[in-house]
Amino acid sequence: MTMINTVIDQVARMDTQELNRVVDAIKLRRTFVAKESARGLFIGDPVSFEGKSGNTIQGTVTKVNTKTVVVSTVRDGKWKVTASMLTLLAA
Repeated sequence: MTMINTVIDQVARMDTQELNRVVDAIKLRRTFVAKESARGLFIGDPVSFEGKSGNTIQGTVTKVNTKTVVVSTVRDGKWKVTASMLTLLAA
């Protein structure tokens, strides 16, 4: 059995208090990953991400916040994207 299956089995057995602790841990981890990703991006970097409709959007970083990044595109305007969702493109 893989680790993810073990985790899913354990989650299925948890009560509400234990589930809340797991949710808090996941939120904390997501925040850490987003902040870490944002630290690696700079204004002017070319990036891409997947839009809501599933299409790939490419643009340029115009602002780096703590967890999010503002990306400007030629065709679609500006997007505020979680930093961990961005892929850095070759310049």
